[in-house]
Order: sequence, then C-alpha cells, then structure tokens
Amino acid sequence: MSAVSQSPDRPGCVRARARVDGTVQGVGFRPFVYRLAGELALAGWVRNDERGVELEVEGEAAAVQAFLARLPAEAPPLAVVERVQSQPSEPVGETSFVIVPSAAAGEADALVTPDAATCEACLAELFDPGDRRFRYPFVNCTNCGPRFTIVRGVPYDRRLTTMAAFSMCAQCASEYEDPGDRRFHAQPNACAVCGPRARLAGVASPAPDPIAGAARLLAEGAVLAVKGLGGYHLACCADNEAAVATLRARKRREERPFALMARDLEAARRLAFVEGLQSTLLTARDRPIVLVPRRPGAAVCPSVAPAAPELGLMLPYTPLHHLLLADLQALGGEALVMTSGNVSDEPIAYEDDDAVARLAKIADGFLTHDRPIHMRTDDSVLRTVLVGGRRRALPLRRSRGQVPSSLRLPVRASRSVLACGAELKSTFCLARGERAWVSHHIGDLRNWETLRSFREGVAHFQGLFALTPELVAHDLHPEYLSSAYALERPEVELLGVQHHHAHLAAVLAEHGETGPAVGAIYDGAGYGTDGTVWGGELLVGDLRRFERAGHLRPTALAGGDRAVHEPWRMACSWLAEATGSSLPPIPAALEGRVDPRRWNAVAKIARRGVASPRTTSVGRLCDAVAALCGLRPEVSYEGQAAIELEAIADARERYAYAMPYEDGQIDPRPAIVGVMADLAAGAQPATVAARFHNALVTATADACLAIAADAGLGVVVLAGGVFQNRLLLEGVAAAVHDAGLRVLTAERLPPNDGAISFGQAAIAAAARR
Repeated sequence: MSAVSQSPDRPGCVRARARVDGTVQGVGFRPFVYRLAGELALAGWVRNDERGVELEVEGEAAAVQAFLARLPAEAPPLAVVERVQSQPSEPVGETSFVIVPSAAAGEADALVTPDAATCEACLAELFDPGDRRFRYPFVNCTNCGPRFTIVRGVPYDRRLTTMAAFSMCAQCASEYEDPGDRRFHAQPNACAVCGPRARLAGVASPAPDPIAGAARLLAEGAVLAVKGLGGYHLACCADNEAAVATLRARKRREERPFALMARDLEAARRLAFVEGLQSTLLTARDRPIVLVPRRPGAAVCPSVAPAAPELGLMLPYTPLHHLLLADLQALGGEALVMTSGNVSDEPIAYEDDDAVARLAKIADGFLTHDRPIHMRTDDSVLRTVLVGGRRRALPLRRSRGQVPSSLRLPVRASRSVLACGAELKSTFCLARGERAWVSHHIGDLRNWETLRSFREGVAHFQGLFALTPELVAHDLHPEYLSSAYALERPEVELLGVQHHHAHLAAVLAEHGETGPAVGAIYDGAGYGTDGTVWGGELLVGDLRRFERAGHLRPTALAGGDRAVHEPWRMACSWLAEATGSSLPPIPAALEGRVDPRRWNAVAKIARRGVASPRTTSVGRLCDAVAALCGLRPEVSYEGQAAIELEAIADARERYAYAMPYEDGQIDPRPAIVGVMADLAAGAQPATVAARFHNALVTATADACLAIAADAGLGVVVLAGGVFQNRLLLEGVAAAVHDAGLRVLTAERLPPNDGAISFGQAAIAAAARR
C-alpha cells in the first residue's frame, strides 16, 4: 500500500499521515517538521501527543515522499527517531502548514530527553560581547541544556519544570513562540533579564562577576562547591597539590581518583593521550567522564589519581562550566578537579540548603544559582575497549546525559514491571510493553540517605512514565535494602532473580536477544541459589532460566565482608588453598604490613569456616594476587586492589600461569603457586600481574568454549564488574571470537551491578508472558 493518497481533483497532489516514535518532544522536532514542510512547499499540520509526534502533509507526490525520507535522516541533534509509520490520507486542499496544540489521550509513551551539553550556537552567543546573552551562564535552546534534571512531571511544559518560577521577558517569549527560531518551545529559555542568576556565596568578598570571582579563588588554591546540572561538584585546581590534598582530607576520600574537567579538547590533549573514539566521546552531547592514558609531565598533581595510569577527563557541559574554565585558563590554570559534591558514600548534594549543610566544612565557598535541580544525577563514566576487532565505548556508570533514554526489551512485558537492582552501584528499572527505563546511578544502597534517593527516584520515574508496577523483581539476597524495598511494596507480585542470571540477561537483552548463551559472569559477590557467595560463574541460560555449568574453585571468604576491605585476608585464604598448609607463612611482600597474629587468626578461621563463607568470587581472587604482590593489603575503595593490579600489568608479557578448567571448575591454585615462585625469584609485580591476567583469560576462554561445545551453543556473554578490566575483557573476547563464537558484552549499560535492574526487568518480562 502506498504511504500517500492522491487527490482526483488535483492530479499529482497527495496527502500522508505519519506517526513518529522516539525521543521527539522537547528537542525542536515540531519546528524541524515545520521548516522541512516549508522548504518542500507542503501543507498540513504537526502536533505532540502522548506517544510522540503525529503529522499530516499534503502536496506534490515527490515532495511528500522526500519529506517522509528526510524526517528520520535530518532530525534535530537531540532527537532519537525510533520509527516513522505513514499511511495514505485523503487530500483536503490545505494551503499552509501549522503547528497545532498538543493532543492528550491514552497511555503516556512519549520519551523524556536526557540533559545535553551546550551546543555550538549557544557557545557562540555566550562568548560574543555583542550578543544579549554574552556571559549568561544559563544560555540554552532546543538543541541543548537541562531536560531530565529539571522536569517535575509530564507533559514536558515549562510549568512542570523547575523553570516555572521564571517568567520570560518579551524577547525570550518572542523566541519561544517563533517556529522559525531555534528556541521555539525551549522550556528552559531565559536571559539575564528574566532567568536564573549565578552567585558566589560563603566567601568574604564576593566579586561583581561571580564566575570570574570563583575562577580567581580557585587559582589561589580554594576548594569550591559548584552547582551543575545534576548536583554539586567539589572543585579545585588540578595542578595544586595542597588544594587537592585539602579536598581529599575534608571529603574523606583517601585514594579513589578524582575526575578532571578541561576547557576543551586541546586542553584535554595536554593532559592525556586522547585519540579517535576518545575524542568523539569527550565531545559528545552527553559529555561523559572518559578514562584516558595520562600524559607524562601533565599539569596534574600526583594526588589527583594515585597509582592510576589513566585520568578521568570530561569537558564543560554547561555555560557556567565553560565560563569558569575560560576564566581559569586566563589566570594560568589548566584544569579543575570536579568530583561529586558529597562526603564519601553519601549521595551527591543537589538541593541548595542541603548542599550548604553537608558541604560547608569541605568547601571554602559556593558557586551556585537559583534554578532548582529536581533530580540528582551524577556524571556518566566510560572507557574504551577493543572487542571483536572494533574499538568502542564501555560504560562504567550510566547517568547524566544518558538517562532517562529507554532501552528496548526483546520480550514485551505484558504487565508493568519495577526491577529494584542490587546493592552496589544501584539502579532501578521500570518497564512497560517493549520499553525499559533504567534509572540514573543511585550509588551504593547501604545507608538511609541513598535509600531515600532510591525511593525518590522510583516515585519520579513512575510519574514521568505514568507507570504503576504490577510485578516487582528483586535480588535474592535477603539483606539488600533493594530487596527489602521490594518486599514492602503493597499489592504487587514479587519475583526473586538470581544475581548472576540478571547479569547474563542484561547483556542478552540490550543486544535484543533472548538466548540461550554461555555466560562467564565474574564479579565480587552475588547470592547464589545454594545460599553461598557466588562471583566466578559459568552459566548456560536465557531470559527464562539458567543452570550453573561451572565456576571458580571456591575458597574461604575469611572474615566475611572484612575481606573486601582487607585483601590480605584473601591472600591468606588462597595461599592455604593452594599449598595445603593450614597456617601458610606471611608472604615477603606483606611482612611488616600485616600483623602476624592477625594473619594466623585469619588462617585459623578460614580453615574452620568460622565467619568465612565459601566463595567463588573472581573479584576476591584478583584482590588476593594484588595483596601477594604487595600492592594493597588494605583498600580504601571497592575494587581498588584489582584495579591497581590491572594497571601495573606488563602488556609485553605473554607467559601465563597454569589455571586449568576441569570437572566444571576453574582451578587457580597452580597460578597462586606460580605467583609465589616468581615473586620469590625476584620477578617484578608487573610481570606477575600480567602472567596472572593471561592465565585467567586462557582459563575463562577454555571454559566457555568447552561449555559451548557441550551445549551446542555459539554465543558467549561476558558480564559482571570484573569485566570492567580491559585486559580480561579484551583477552577473553578475542580468544572466544577467534574460535568462531559470537561474543556479547555490555555496550549501553555497564557490565557491573548498574545493569542488574535491567536484567531483572528482562527476566520478569519473559517469565510472565
């Protein structure tokens, strides 16, 4: 059937009706349609409705066909056109094209847009002395600016955003009402006359220009709290060791690397080796933090990222950031530390009064403004990896600039679903039909403040997407706060989902697949179906079910959760396992760093199983090897030991320790013996780290290939937080790919527990078809 209908009275004149689904509201899509119709001399109309955009066009057949073809191809920068469906309609003789009022009927399915970095057109105005928005720190248009973080409800109208209190002046209103203007229906539209204002607070002598004053304070060594899109950052000059040390001490963040903000790509390249895809990611509209190799001699003090060969870099994404970095550069500054505005383990501060209460003892002053933030949102984080011969992004945290973009489920959810995620790197997910909305990064769900943020986020998403959950999926762990929250929900059906099955399902679902597949799921810990601590799992499964085909050989998690913070305990446990000794001697690298009495006590409780559950965790195995190498007997943040072990590994080393896969178990005992022998012979930790990684790569690939052959499968999934490790991910993926199997890895969601909620939602959709 033709997508157009021809008029019998006017030969050559046709009319078509079209629906456009995707992210097409609040992004300048209707003005784009209006201009395109004008260019092609077409009549008709366009409007928003609860599902997206619908329109009708009438004119010459060739023009109508060209219009329908150009709709998705030339959409505005922030639009995501998922589908254009057209059908013929009877010509009515219209002679003009108009934007008509929005229609509202039926179930809401229009997509809310993520926040977007300042566009080039707005930047030109920001730095143009002749423009009325010169140095106005809240310039925006339909192609950029705040979206998700200011939305209070739907539809996306100014009255339902945090801009409601700001009435537009005549000039701004004229832009807002002009379909030919790029600020047509730009809800945050404002200027210095009518819009939000910045101010510098908490300092002795505020400057007339708050941003210039803040730049001067930073250049002089101050620590400032800076209000951004999704919350407050804590900022100081990256090349000022005293300022960075002060920030670390006040924030109680001992060693975890800080993120940096550089003025532009040129400045970023003076700090790090930024190439190809990394440049693309840094300048993308979501402006994530990107991990890039640091450049020797860069103007970054050592305490910014201790023991890390990479820097977490981002570029400015608000006009305020652009002005601040430009003013700092004029004073001789190169980059700013921009870390989350909180005390360690708390959610980021985003409300002004709360920020002052929580950050006043950390910051010397506040660069703030009076546009409220409705939903706190941390910065997104990416690194690049080579998988299947293709260099691509690997998300480590999906948040600002990417949320609340939806993901498609491979199985349609017949009922509304809420998936509550896990504990670390917590997210939640709402799903309806074929769409799933994974939340912004909530944090580690271990305290009341983070739980409150979780609850607020769930309530906000339910309102945005007009969704009341009927089915609630949760982790099997009985002590997770996310599971407790699920159990408290009234009048819903509950579905417990095993942690590692959710990891497998998340990767399958984001690739639009249902399985079955072999899954190597490696992480720190997850509650197993047998009640033990899993973490090195070889699964065969799909979205409905799974079986445990193999796993890492179990050992004692000596002291339970204390072993997470004290990797020397896992070194003791694995040494005892590998040597058969009930009381292994302290390795040379740990002498003088671990009390012999504590070492012996841990060896005893591990042997007896007292407060020492058995675990198959690959994360804890990596911790053990890091401790044996003398890197980290204790850690100050989760995953630190394994991260530093990866960082020192000598990329030139090709030898691998023995780590056989037999009878359904990967056995690292020979590798542990090899580690100790090499260290005793004087091998460098960098060599030992590389040989260990090579061993784990080989063992994992061998196990996946063996299980795939037995099950007759050709797809392997690599998931879990351990696969944030580039050496492991790239090594295993290459080995499996070279053997002729297809490898699926995380691409739109992190491999860590930030993806658990999406996996739970996919399993819930498949389980209740």
